[in-house]
Amino acid sequence: MKRQKRDRLERAHAKGYQAGLSGRSKETCPYGGADARGYWYGGWREAVEERVSGLDNH
Repeated sequence: MKRQKRDRLERAHAKGYQAGLSGRSKETCPYGGADARGYWYGGWREAVEERVSGLDNH
């Protein structure tokens, strides 16, 4: 994969992760392309799982 494309997808993942941490809905995904949207959703899911498991540990 080209570096430029990888950077774009990594940025989508990071933005999704931030959205998940802040409690935003997955419907707020700003990406229309399947690749970037998939990375965004992946980051969002990761953050939501961490948030939920963090709440369970208290």
